[in-house]
Amino acid sequence: MLSLEHVVKQMGSVRAIDDLSLDVPEGMLFGLLGPNGAGKTTLLRLVMGLLRADSGRITLFGRLPPTDPAVPRLLGYMPQQLAVYPGLSVVENIAFYGHLYGIAGAELRRRTERLLEMVELTPRRKSPVGQLSGGMVRRVMLATTMVHQPRLLILDEPTAGVDPLLRLKFWEWFGDLRAKGTSIIVTTHHISEASRCHRVVFLRAGRVLEQGPPGELMARYGSADLEAAFVAATRGAESNSAAGVQ
Repeated sequence: MLSLEHVVKQMGSVRAIDDLSLDVPEGMLFGLLGPNGAGKTTLLRLVMGLLRADSGRITLFGRLPPTDPAVPRLLGYMPQQLAVYPGLSVVENIAFYGHLYGIAGAELRRRTERLLEMVELTPRRKSPVGQLSGGMVRRVMLATTMVHQPRLLILDEPTAGVDPLLRLKFWEWFGDLRAKGTSIIVTTHHISEASRCHRVVFLRAGRVLEQGPPGELMARYGSADLEAAFVAATRGAESNSAAGVQ
């Protein structure tokens, strides 16, 4: 689904992505974990072709570079920032994004109803998004991201600012989407959430610190949960850096 080979991206004086290699198999719920400044958002923007790598190679769907004209229709992206229109209703926002992908008529109506049901917003379909709670707005964003039925869904901090119960609901939706054939890459600050992923990557300073299934990472560090494993891996890397170990 996605392959990165020795990718480097310099942002001013900072090497945001530093010789990073990574493979994401098809049909996987894949987590990118790391603190602010680890390179998560930069990496996602490189994958979507919003930024260009200084060196290295990125391949999507086995053969396409991020800049290929076919890629946007195969990707769905939910950013951290507001990406819907407050003055439009829930239905109008979904329709707007549908029209951008050339979806209209009965097909758009069918997809809209299915998405409203999925994110549990059917009763609020005509409500202006500007009148919704923050959690509802995040649900609308997920629906607009899915309207064109992408093969790969990229979610950048999708549960930021939502309450714990809604976070759990989001992860249930991600699992359902994955089961229906959508591959998902998700970043999150809530590391404990990522235990629901099939595979996770710990990022630090633009590099892969560790990667593997959550259970294996916890066992590797003798940790009771994924957050403790992440802390242990980070401290180990810091100790090695201080000792001059590469």
